[in-house]
Amino acid sequence: MLDPDEVSATDLAAAYTQRWEIELTFDEPKTHQRGPRTVLRSKSPDLVLQEIWGHLCCHYVIRSLMAEAATHSGHDPDRISFVAALRITRRTLAHPGAFSP
Repeated sequence: MLDPDEVSATDLAAAYTQRWEIELTFDEPKTHQRGPRTVLRSKSPDLVLQEIWGHLCCHYVIRSLMAEAATHSGHDPDRISFVAALRITRRTLAHPGAFSP
């Protein structure tokens, strides 16, 4: 968007809202999933990459479950709390007999 006359104020406000939604999504693995000020445990570069991929895969699974739940219930996926979904997932995985892979 190089010319301000090409875009309406309504479109700019909608784009700003979408920008913050993605910023909050980027924050989820770092702040909520892994925990604030938590340092990666791995010491070698290969193991750091493996640990990062593990966190990203976990985030993807939780987000996929959120999208599926939203679709099933007819809600907007953006309105479902990641923190609540993370807590439910952790609680479910804490009881292995209650969850079938």
